Amino acid sequence: MNHTGKAAFHTLGCKLNFSETSTIARQLNEAGYARVGIDDAPDVVVINTCSVTDQADAKCRNAVRRALSSNPDAFVAVIGCYAQLKPAEIAGIEGVDLVLGAEEKFNLTDHLGDLGKRERGEALVGEIKEVKAFVPGFSSGDRTRTFLKVQDGCDYFCAFCTIPLARGRSRSADVATTVAQAEAAVAAGAKEIVLTGVNIGDFGKGSDERLIDLVRELDRVEGVGRYRISSIEPNLLTDELIDFVGQSAKFQPHFHIPLQSGSDDILSAMRRRYRTALYRERIDHIRRVMPEAGIGVDVIVGFPGESDAHFATTRDFLLDLDVSYLHVFTYSERPRTTALRIPDVVPVPERQARNKVLRQISLKKQRAHWERFLGSARDVLFEHAEEDGLRFGFTPEYVRVAAPADSTPANAIARVRLEHIAEGTVRGTLIPS
Repeated sequence: MNHTGKAAFHTLGCKLNFSETSTIARQLNEAGYARVGIDDAPDVVVINTCSVTDQADAKCRNAVRRALSSNPDAFVAVIGCYAQLKPAEIAGIEGVDLVLGAEEKFNLTDHLGDLGKRERGEALVGEIKEVKAFVPGFSSGDRTRTFLKVQDGCDYFCAFCTIPLARGRSRSADVATTVAQAEAAVAAGAKEIVLTGVNIGDFGKGSDERLIDLVRELDRVEGVGRYRISSIEPNLLTDELIDFVGQSAKFQPHFHIPLQSGSDDILSAMRRRYRTALYRERIDHIRRVMPEAGIGVDVIVGFPGESDAHFATTRDFLLDLDVSYLHVFTYSERPRTTALRIPDVVPVPERQARNKVLRQISLKKQRAHWERFLGSARDVLFEHAEEDGLRFGFTPEYVRVAAPADSTPANAIARVRLEHIAEGTVRGTLIPS
């Protein structure tokens, strides 16, 4: 069915959401909708929500208000993890026309036929256990880095996490289909492709294909300058994968590996599938193969039952670990998670104090990681945008670099000498080719 009109998109949350927003935007474009900004009086607004970040409800309401301030008659559809988990709540927000669940969101164009005749606040959300389909896709818009969706859902049911309830069981396409998506992303101008999913180490589950098979095939795709593997569980990050990345010209020496706690007691309570000894092994193996690799770590503070001693164990484990930066999350209660049954709730001010301690450790680790490259020449992929006369980009090892915009190519890789650290970046000057 063909339409004419303007559609805008507002995405909250993770890289996977950005990938899926782009897939739905392409569907609407094929149906005749031109993509515009949320403030450009769109006829249709799609808000893609997240259940992981705090204040999901407030962020959703703000996005709805913003959409309607630009066009009070806009048709507002809300999708994403929060939509799957709390459809009735969202349907009750003034101005929301349609709420679509995990399966239904990819059929949005079917619901745009009679925009003015629909009931407001309609929710079409199926049971999450019935969601079996995998819809591949990649993000577009920010052409420099593209998020390639390689996997969706999760079978892990960690005690703090709602994602299996919002996204269903682990599933993925086959290698050939995923490689074809990467080729389409390159044709659309992608210079760097980030492999994205909920639990990407689970790629190929239920088939005889594995993530290493996908990585090998992607490495052969022509026209891709760089790949990065986004967050991957330590128990699924194999020696084989680390060794392959170590010798690949395209896969960057950069890993992001969730730890969540440096205490084995807390890892057990969280229902994580590894312990600290395995985690340290993974880091040590990466360092043997790629001494300069960037390694990011997710950690949660204030999980129920985390005593001062447990936190001290986590802090000391991280201080001793050769990693490059931390993403520190303060535990917050999520409905329908098993963590709610654990007694000994950590008071919120204590959670925040622990977060601050680990953020300071992260800053020190990041600075140490950056300092090892000062004086060296690195290849930096620069973004298109510029700010205060500077253009920003990343080295293979995930060092954020700023260089004068007037001498720096946009959306391209340039050789840069890294000189000094200033205002949250490493400043550098281009080396003429």
